[in-house]
Amino acid sequence: MKVPDIYRLMIDAIVPRPVAFVTSISAKGEPNLAPFSYFNGVASNPPSIVISVTRKPDGSKKDTLRNIEETKQFVVNTISEWMVEPAHQCSADYPYGVNEMEKTGLTPIASKIVKPPRVRESPIQMECQLYGTFEVGDGSLGCATLVIGRVVLFHVSAHAYEGGRIILERIKPISRLGGSSYGRTSEIFDIPRAKVK
Repeated sequence: MKVPDIYRLMIDAIVPRPVAFVTSISAKGEPNLAPFSYFNGVASNPPSIVISVTRKPDGSKKDTLRNIEETKQFVVNTISEWMVEPAHQCSADYPYGVNEMEKTGLTPIASKIVKPPRVRESPIQMECQLYGTFEVGDGSLGCATLVIGRVVLFHVSAHAYEGGRIILERIKPISRLGGSSYGRTSEIFDIPRAKVK
């Protein structure tokens, strides 16, 4: 199979995938905003998350990776139903140095510890310091860099947090499915933790 065919197979098979905006900033102070659906949590001690940054079709590094390598910082901002259109628009291939928040109408707010801004419209924001990177592949089309970030500060919207828990119905997270499809988190059900029989 060719790489584009493998990519389509993977995004159709690995569903649902959480979606987040990653904000980063260049060494010159130019902000960048990009959506990622190859993102997840990897550890709680230290609290760490991972994003997978693929290469551009020409093999060059994406803006997010370039910025994180330069500054060692980024912010992961969750995406809710009310942010789907800006999230989709941010996936366009803007030239390096273009401020995607300005293009999409999202609101930057200052972070407390790291330099990249947060997205005001996002109900959960995680300020991250670079923990490490891991190259997957040889840098050609379809290869990626795993970026592991140590979360140094969590921000959770007050309306979305109650009794020590985040209320999913209030943050309305979206997920990526295959092709151009998105999914809503609905019809939630609970199953008690399994016990040894």
